[in-house]
Amino acid sequence: MNSHGAPHDPYLVGLDLRGRRVVVVGAGTVVQRRLPVLLAAGADVHVIAPEATPAVEATPGIVWHRREYASGDLLGAWYALAATDDPAVNAAVVAEAEAARTFCVRADLAREGTAVTPATVATDGLQVGVLASGDHRRSAAVRDALRAVLTGDEAARPTHKPEGVALVGGGPGDPDLITVRGRALLGLADVVVADRLAPPRLLAELAPHVEVIDAAKVPYGRAMAQQAINRVLIDRAREGKFVVRLKGGDPYVFGRGFEELEALAAEGIPVTVVPGITSSIAAPSAAGIPVTHRGVTHEFVVVSGHVAPGHPDSLVDWDALGRLRGTVVVLMAVERLAAIAEALIAGGRPAETPAAVVENATTGGQRTVRGTLATIAADAAAASVVPPAVLVVGATAGFTAALGG
Repeated sequence: MNSHGAPHDPYLVGLDLRGRRVVVVGAGTVVQRRLPVLLAAGADVHVIAPEATPAVEATPGIVWHRREYASGDLLGAWYALAATDDPAVNAAVVAEAEAARTFCVRADLAREGTAVTPATVATDGLQVGVLASGDHRRSAAVRDALRAVLTGDEAARPTHKPEGVALVGGGPGDPDLITVRGRALLGLADVVVADRLAPPRLLAELAPHVEVIDAAKVPYGRAMAQQAINRVLIDRAREGKFVVRLKGGDPYVFGRGFEELEALAAEGIPVTVVPGITSSIAAPSAAGIPVTHRGVTHEFVVVSGHVAPGHPDSLVDWDALGRLRGTVVVLMAVERLAAIAEALIAGGRPAETPAAVVENATTGGQRTVRGTLATIAADAAAASVVPPAVLVVGATAGFTAALGG
């Protein structure tokens, strides 16, 4: 490691980064993998880069300094990560870190840094890190084997790498809520094409050789066109690589999964579809809200709110939804809460019907804002709710079990 003599075994240690300044130079896919782990550790994360991937740009809890790195940027830092695509910049970051006695990971040339990032697995309150003298594939393989033992899913792991593309539902946010098969296939991937809502901690577990392509669709921001996503899936699969298309929730619940399957099938590329836990059920559940309850509701409906009621592109019969007595769950609704509430009330749903908005469900940032159909838009605005968030309307939205967020 760095220039101080022959290679040696690093000293494994756990850093308490709670509230401590961590400086990350660069904002590409490597950083995209590392940020969730740093934030989960409670670090005060500062990212320095003139541009960022959509997923990094949309990451809550970071401070983004939108400029080039400059000498002095590591002042006060306890830990640093040099992860630009310019070796000279990375070397300068490491040099400043050494002078300041700040441990620094160099992403492009690990031996030149003063710290290395192990392949890690976290489950049931246990964290395990694996280092294999710079052999990243070996450390990732050992880490995956350990996870299988710790979680008891050895029998579910594929015995060989599949062909083509796997459309994998990553679940609602908590990395432990991906299916066993989904996680196993992710561990075999050569390429991962990930949405913004795919659990970011899962990306942190990938081996360094895995190509991560950011297909994040940042709400109300820039997006990678669906045709471009289809193209990259096809191109990488034709190169003989096993590709995992990692999505939040379930691939077929407002995830455009079937569009991607059609594009791949038209090219003769094998496709494996792995369902995921949809946030339309998981988010209410995480907040202590059942979508059905005996004697209260016998139905629940899941609706997309990305097009406002009354818009010519809307395919939703809001009047019919207003006449229902059951639970209505609306995804992608944050910017249109008022219009949606008004449409449901106009359709016949009483204004005093309980309503709740669940933000960042199943993650450490989860919170729930409760009100009525008449007040929920103002309540959410007062609480500064941002996507991803799920709207729940109906009698069960007023339940306040011990799990409530």
